[in-house]
Order: sequence, then structure tokens, then C-alpha cells
Amino acid sequence: LATAIWTEDLTRAHRVARQIDVGLAWVNSWFLRDLRTAFGGSKQSGIGREGGVHGLEFYSELSNVCVKL
Repeated sequence: LATAIWTEDLTRAHRVARQIDVGLAWVNSWFLRDLRTAFGGSKQSGIGREGGVHGLEFYSELSNVCVKL
């Protein structure tokens, strides 16, 4: 879920954004997205994170490779 917060008070906008349980909050805009940042995957909605490092981690599995030189 996403929300848009419209206000002239940025301190209040940050406080409200922290209190709302959403995956994305816009302040004084809507549908603005930087593909370098994570998007989606809040609780049971969507298929997970996309964009940024979090999107890469969603499709990756860590493994160890040990080499004796």
C-alpha cells in the first residue's frame, strides 16, 4: 500500500509517514519513484521488494565459497 501526504509542515509529514503502515509514502507529490530505492513487499501485499539493493536480495540466495590457495 502507498499513501500521499500533503502538508507545508515537513516535520509533521515525517511523523505521519512513520506512523502509517505502508510500503511507500509520498510527501507533497504522488507517483514519484526513484528506481534505485526499494518498492513494494509490505506485509502480505505484492510479490516482494523490487528496485535497489532490496530488490536484488529478494531474487538472490547467499552461498559461501571456500578456496584454499
